[in-house]
Amino acid sequence: MNTQRIKLILLNRWVAFVHDILWIPVSFVLAVWIRFNLGHIPGDQIPFLYEGIAIAIPVQGGIFWLFGLYRGMWRFASVQDLVRIIKSVLLGLPIIATIMALMTRLEGVPRSFFLLYPLLLAAGLCLPRIMYRLFKDHRFHIPSDVGKRTLIIGAGSAGEMLARDLLHRDEYQPLAFLDDDPVKWKKEIHGIRVFGDGDRLEEMVDVLSIELVVIAIPSAGKAVINRYVNKCNELGVEYKILPSLFEMQGKTIDADKLRAVTVEDLLGRDVITLDTEAITEYLHNRIVLVTGGGGSIGSELCRQIAAQNPKQLIVFDHSEYNLYAIDHELTENFPDLSLIGVLGDIRNRERAKWVFRKFTPEVVFHAAAYKHVPMVERNPAEGVRNNIFGTITIAQLADQYGVDRFVLVSTDKAVNPANVMGATKRVAELFCQNFNKLSGTKFITTRFGNVLGSAGSVVPLFQKQIEAGGPVTVTHPEITRYFMTIPESVSLILQAGAMGGGGEIFVLDMGEPILIRNLAEQMIRLSGFIPGEDIKIIYTGLRPGEKLFEEILHESEGLQPTNHAKLLLARSREVSWDWLLRELDVLKAAAVSRTVGDLKEHLKAIVPEYAWEGGGRGIETKIKAACADER
Repeated sequence: MNTQRIKLILLNRWVAFVHDILWIPVSFVLAVWIRFNLGHIPGDQIPFLYEGIAIAIPVQGGIFWLFGLYRGMWRFASVQDLVRIIKSVLLGLPIIATIMALMTRLEGVPRSFFLLYPLLLAAGLCLPRIMYRLFKDHRFHIPSDVGKRTLIIGAGSAGEMLARDLLHRDEYQPLAFLDDDPVKWKKEIHGIRVFGDGDRLEEMVDVLSIELVVIAIPSAGKAVINRYVNKCNELGVEYKILPSLFEMQGKTIDADKLRAVTVEDLLGRDVITLDTEAITEYLHNRIVLVTGGGGSIGSELCRQIAAQNPKQLIVFDHSEYNLYAIDHELTENFPDLSLIGVLGDIRNRERAKWVFRKFTPEVVFHAAAYKHVPMVERNPAEGVRNNIFGTITIAQLADQYGVDRFVLVSTDKAVNPANVMGATKRVAELFCQNFNKLSGTKFITTRFGNVLGSAGSVVPLFQKQIEAGGPVTVTHPEITRYFMTIPESVSLILQAGAMGGGGEIFVLDMGEPILIRNLAEQMIRLSGFIPGEDIKIIYTGLRPGEKLFEEILHESEGLQPTNHAKLLLARSREVSWDWLLRELDVLKAAAVSRTVGDLKEHLKAIVPEYAWEGGGRGIETKIKAACADER
């Protein structure tokens, strides 16, 4: 806070103090004047007035200051402030009366004075504060033609706070509320009427010439938001939204928080309830390592972990820029966090070992992976070395250095994989599941679908194509994917880490799969264009290793519910540990030699559901013999 601001606050306090002190003699005189029917005050009352005022000013002024009447601002005068005023007046009265009795024995003092004086003084102190608050809140404000004619959807606490702020701003002119709760209909909030439910949106836009619709329901799910967005698009009216409850945690609701509706709002705003106590219990005051901590998922993991006050957070990433970016952000937002940024590659065992030896992490989130399907398909050996053997390196070091729990971030592409990336993630899952039986570390796997806005996802690609004027490219008109926002998915990863006892695969409930062409159309509309007219959509055909739809589990895994509605449990598949290690040795040799045919064949040996049709069939007998019974 700068010096000028401090001086202004002190000045305002002294002005308020002087105002209150002046009301003491005014109240004295008025109390006596009223006693004599607003007529001539007898001369024998003048000594009492002088003596009483001389006593009351220091006594009452000291009590005012003691009760904290000047810590707050009149602009935000509240019921608590009024209660403090009344208490200070009532306390001052007996003290003043006692001192006057000792000095004058209250001779000639009108008995009505002791009723009139506190009433007048309390009114003199309270009413100016109330009037100022009403004035600043525009209660006396007559709507003008200045600012956008605004309709607010949602007359709850968020809508009320937003309306109060909008009334102070010349750029907005709030004219109406709509809310689906019939109890609120025909009522007024800050002088703004609640006209009915959302079905009256078209009518209100027309009758009131609304220029801006604001969706002020932070708890609204995607169905509600889609309803209003589609209606606003049909009406051709501008619309904005308040961020979700997740985004608004601890933040003040005002006009500055309003933003454009994003695809994340339309696809992923359903409220997720977390067991924050359990999450805090295993992260608070612990040393936590996040591999791939600069990536889309890894960086959000770091943000949410940092909020749990870990003893130390180690961010491990091979990208210098990504590491710098998250390090800079966390340092600014969490200045008290003990943060270590480590530049390195999970495939470099010596570097990874140094991290474990130096910092001895207690919890590891393994988010480092190559995940772009076409890129890994073109570079399969690197995908195998990073996603499988990089994971094995970190897992083995976690076991060696006594890590409490290891959370593997996996993907729905590991289920019946049709590409190298999915197959490598499935091998990593198998290793961690089976290694759990041999280790004191709890190995927990979390599996989910696409995250909106992550690096390599279709969302930033579509956005670039829209900004360039199109066309937007979709591989197939019927292709679908599961979607979840990054913060939501990371919250569930943390929740799974708290729930897991070791060896589980937690599957995140991603809701219903989304048609990618519908996603493209929504993004075009959000950008203010008409799909098929302003921006064309063209279909390019499925890429190598790409499926029309993703599954969240293999047919033998059988999802089971957990005590969290958004987390399901897939049954793990056991394999012979010795066989798995032998196959991994052969696979590693194929990756080192970059013999792609052998590499894919041995991937299929470990993951028989891997849909690679280029290899031989001689390995199938060996696969069946090696796999143990499923549970």
